[in-house]
Amino acid sequence: MLRLHRLSKQYQAGDDALKGVDLEVPDGQVVALIGPSGAGKSTLIRCINRLVEPSSGQVFLDDEEVTALGSRRLRRTRRRMGMIFQEYALIERLTVMENVLSGQLGYVGFLRSYFRRFPTETVQQAFQLLERVGLTEHYDKRADELSGGQRQRVGIARAILQQPDILLVDEPTASLDPRTSRQIMRLISELCSERQLAAIVNIHDVTLAQMFVARIVGLREGEVVFDGKPDDLTNEVLTEIYGEEDWQTANDRTEEKERAAKESLEEQMKGLSG
Repeated sequence: MLRLHRLSKQYQAGDDALKGVDLEVPDGQVVALIGPSGAGKSTLIRCINRLVEPSSGQVFLDDEEVTALGSRRLRRTRRRMGMIFQEYALIERLTVMENVLSGQLGYVGFLRSYFRRFPTETVQQAFQLLERVGLTEHYDKRADELSGGQRQRVGIARAILQQPDILLVDEPTASLDPRTSRQIMRLISELCSERQLAAIVNIHDVTLAQMFVARIVGLREGEVVFDGKPDDLTNEVLTEIYGEEDWQTANDRTEEKERAAKESLEEQMKGLSG
């Protein structure tokens, strides 16, 4: 279980990015983190693995207090926290397989990783993951030859190969089209279910969050203002999280865009079949 206790972050400019956040995420649960830009979503995720140092408060992963660890123990504990980035964070000149295997760097040591000497079992696991995310035939391509959706799949496979207890996912669909976004969210949700992984997914698309997770946490100005089921995310709650908006009109526009994307795909398929 992940537990945050009174987690706060104040930047040097004096801005409070997080204000005493309390949050628990049990094993196997996927949580969507929503809120307007500047609400503290990315800061919260990065404070959990201390890519950003909290100003105060505590982070616990099971019985271990992450915020109290020295640098050596923190490196070991970060193995338990897989990170999936918005901009993929792949090494462009390396192959898909090499990028996935980099998820094991925290285990194999510098020399073995430098010379790409990974255990046979690890390589087999990497191939299995590439098959699971639908990239088997691309294993020897360079990362810079892939589409955005394919790159995100590589990032997901790399994080899973790390054998984490929790996934920290920062805007995984921000640069993707609607259809690919749904595929990526479905993949993350299914992998977490299959492996009993907890996950916190920072996501801007509220509709997408409602489709694929059972729990949504809303942040506004560094504070949790909503924590509940997707069905409880009423227009009034959305207003509390994001501010005033004609949410029915916004929802209608989202549905219209999705219909247009579906119709466009159907037309393309007809053209190919014809």
